[in-house]
Amino acid sequence: MTARNSGGADDDEEWAASLDDLALPPGRMAPPEEEFSIEYRQDARTSPSPVPRPPEERAPAPPAAWRLFRGDGVTRRLPLPSAPPWRRFGTGRAGGRGGHPPYLVSPHHADVVNAALHLRRPLLVTGQPGTGKSSLAQAVAQELDLGEVLRWSVNSRSTVQEALYRYDAVGRLRETTMSRDRGRPEPDIGSFMRLGPLGTALVPGERPRVLLVDELDKGDVDLPNDLLTIFEEGEFEIPELSRLSDEQPEVRVPTLRIDEQAIVVRGRVMCDEFPVVVITSNGERDFPPAFLRRCVRLELPPPDEERLRAIVTAHLGEDALREVDDLLQAFLRRRAPGELATDQLLNAVFLRSGGVDLDADGLLDAVLHRLSGTV
Repeated sequence: MTARNSGGADDDEEWAASLDDLALPPGRMAPPEEEFSIEYRQDARTSPSPVPRPPEERAPAPPAAWRLFRGDGVTRRLPLPSAPPWRRFGTGRAGGRGGHPPYLVSPHHADVVNAALHLRRPLLVTGQPGTGKSSLAQAVAQELDLGEVLRWSVNSRSTVQEALYRYDAVGRLRETTMSRDRGRPEPDIGSFMRLGPLGTALVPGERPRVLLVDELDKGDVDLPNDLLTIFEEGEFEIPELSRLSDEQPEVRVPTLRIDEQAIVVRGRVMCDEFPVVVITSNGERDFPPAFLRRCVRLELPPPDEERLRAIVTAHLGEDALREVDDLLQAFLRRRAPGELATDQLLNAVFLRSGGVDLDADGLLDAVLHRLSGTV
């Protein structure tokens, strides 16, 4: 460390005194030079003062693997750790693209699923949030090799018509007018339509499709009744195409799947094999008896300790079971009807296996939150 001085002897004595003032007490280590440096500036009006090195010139301390974010405003380009298996997308999914961990279900519940498959009836799955209702549809599709699940997430504004197909009448009118003005052929009506998840599931094919109707109890009170005819007949009509059946008996309409088109004959879509329909409900509302009569019902209870251990092993491997007894017991103590979900336990176990140095309650506080009531 050097000092710049251009004065005489008096100035030398003054600098020496200043250096003595900066001396560290016995036993105290000086900070590393790369973290803090001192530059002495001679000024006739002020005494010498240390000048901190700019933040961008300081070497940050090596970050711990867990604490990626520190809240100190310092930019660090750090490699992000691998995501949990259930939060990987695209080609990074567990087991390759479209792969999923095994779905664990008791033989009794599996028999109920088989009954719905043999009877070609919708499977109405009820249970608390986090019991694996939605994952059941993916498990059936994967085990039976039925392709990608078609998902219809129901909300208060959902209608059966939009789940069957969408028609852009305004876009067709605009494009038709422009084509006539420019002397070009009118665009085909099928290019302004697209089948929805329910409509795509009813497209005829060699193998049935899997349709997930997620949280039907969030829809309008009349929505279950509107589905009765579809479930009974396995077909529906597109009026916009029926009116053109004499002029254009066959129309190609895009489906929900990419690069796939369905041939609609005389405005009607009729399935060859009734799709595998999995309907989930959180039990927020009762359904009409006529609707329940057409469904096979399955109630999924919260998993017990043994099944929780099996679920952790299926998602994270047997090594994840080491030193997680405290997490599991804390989770079981906190779990109440509708309050905690199984995937929250998986989150805590994943963080623990990644080296997070928190106790069971502290770790659970970070990832567990109530699923009902105010936050």
